Amino acid sequence: MSDLLSSLAAARLVPVVVLDDAADAAPLAQALVDGGLPVAEVTFRTAAAPDAIRAMADRGDMLVGAGTVLTPAQVDQAVAAGASYVVSPGTSRAVVERCAEHGVLALPGAVTATEIQAALELGLTTVKFFPAGTSGGAPAIAALAAPFGGVRFVPTGGIGPKNLHDYLGLACVSAVGGSWMVPKDRVAAGDFAGIRDLTAEAVALAARPA
Repeated sequence: MSDLLSSLAAARLVPVVVLDDAADAAPLAQALVDGGLPVAEVTFRTAAAPDAIRAMADRGDMLVGAGTVLTPAQVDQAVAAGASYVVSPGTSRAVVERCAEHGVLALPGAVTATEIQAALELGLTTVKFFPAGTSGGAPAIAALAAPFGGVRFVPTGGIGPKNLHDYLGLACVSAVGGSWMVPKDRVAAGDFAGIRDLTAEAVALAARPA
């Protein structure tokens, strides 16, 4: 688990991927790798998610997780497909406990002190801060980090190139989730070269001092 968290922290960015067609998973994965970001969170918002995760995970050179996981059954699906971490919009004891049974990392959503304490009681030290943009943004994370000194955050939602460094500048932020480098219209159009270029730009931006 700690190795996985270290890998996410090293990447600094987690592309949040929504795929309507699992056939797009392979070229999208190649675009992310070629762009210098071998990481993806494939959301369970579409039926293509399990097959898309499998296509990416089978490469062996990517850190692939499942997003928008709401139930233990979806955890089972995600793990069977090869996901190495599971992201939820909120904190669900049932989901976190099923992840523990499978030995995969759980990143539940938490934006309040109560939710963070609930995650801590489940043995977690890293949470997804979602939706970041409408939940107070970077200032809210900084405020919550004060009483929860050991907690790490992965903010997602409403984050893009213009405010990326507001989040990455916080010592308590491990990585930032976003979809601006994998826009759905580019995927639908098959513009994987464009996605590769957007990814490379995002990686360069994240590495640049604020």
